Amino acid sequence: MPAAKKATPNEALYDKLIATIPQIERKGDANPYTSLNGNMFTLLHQSKLAIRLPEDEREKFLKKYKTNLFEAYGTVMKEYVAVPDELLPKTKELKKYLELSYSYAKTLKAKPTKKTK
Repeated sequence: MPAAKKATPNEALYDKLIATIPQIERKGDANPYTSLNGNMFTLLHQSKLAIRLPEDEREKFLKKYKTNLFEAYGTVMKEYVAVPDELLPKTKELKKYLELSYSYAKTLKAKPTKKTK
């Protein structure tokens, strides 16, 4: 049995943030993320955190933290903000945005899962 992969510092901070809301389950080993009803609402990609926010909160976040929409594999993820590295250790401050993201995910239309047996 291979040894467990050691979490990166940002992965540990991501896990700490997710743990602030017990109803949220972290998924994905190589690419950690959270989802609800088939809709992803946070992800950690190459040690960078992205949080999905409703439009009004997204605009406020982008201005307040002077950041951009999240980009992965050359594609801009329109509803996701890129969380600045210096904000990731600030769990208390980030929790507000995780709560907003989780609430927003609850309003999205459920997507069927793609798991096959």
